[in-house]
Amino acid sequence: MSTVTAQVRTQIAEAARILHGRRIAFLTGAGISTESGIPAYRGEGSTPRRAPMTVQDFLGSDAARRRYWVGGHLGWRSFGSAEPNAGHRAIAALERAGASGGVITQNVDGLHLRAGSSRVVELHGTMRGVVCLRCGQAYDRGAIAEQIDARNPWITVPENIVLRPDGDVAPKSTEGFVLPTCTVCDGTLKPDVVFFGEFVPADRFRAAEALIASCDALVVAGSSLVVNSGIRVIERARRRGLPLVVVNLEPTRADAWADATVAGRTGDVLPALQELLA
Repeated sequence: MSTVTAQVRTQIAEAARILHGRRIAFLTGAGISTESGIPAYRGEGSTPRRAPMTVQDFLGSDAARRRYWVGGHLGWRSFGSAEPNAGHRAIAALERAGASGGVITQNVDGLHLRAGSSRVVELHGTMRGVVCLRCGQAYDRGAIAEQIDARNPWITVPENIVLRPDGDVAPKSTEGFVLPTCTVCDGTLKPDVVFFGEFVPADRFRAAEALIASCDALVVAGSSLVVNSGIRVIERARRRGLPLVVVNLEPTRADAWADATVAGRTGDVLPALQELLA
């Protein structure tokens, strides 16, 4: 805690008081992964503002799909070099200690699982999977990466590649890129992530609700809560009367409902909470 201010130390102590003896559910956003080198769309550590890829864009044209798959392919390979940070590890440690029931994450990078968390609801899907929109065949992302490399031997990773939370890095030119297709029906492939403008699958949200129902406190960590899926999770917790703690560098949409807010980096705050609670 030596790297945080006295004010943040006081906020952490108050959060720990509220959470003490309770089984905690975590809701995490892009802010927890910025410290692993994966920039956010907004807020601290965000990349310059740019229109994100929407599901309507992706489904609407081959050009948009080429934009996604060129950038997504290079971004996915770079995602693989990102490592869990102290915030991810603290959440996993609290689960192992029995102080946490698991984590609901809006991130698609898989870092919570790699940090050792065993109960993870990936609310917006995962970069690890790909599905066919025609026949429903599911693929491991690695298999599709091999297909892309084989069809596009010219593709290389630019030194100045900029990652974004969904892996869409959008190189300027995608001319000549041959799209990957389903090996079963030759249909259109889509990464198993929730695009902007797309709904979270009902079964995935039910899993998030079940995790909330198994806990008696909620900690939001590193999320601006601009995306409505996060607010829906908080609403479920509020209906159950769960105490709410928000850890984020900047104000969020849920601060007015929170029992405590901590204005610090997740990589500093979560290990400090772990030390006080585990």
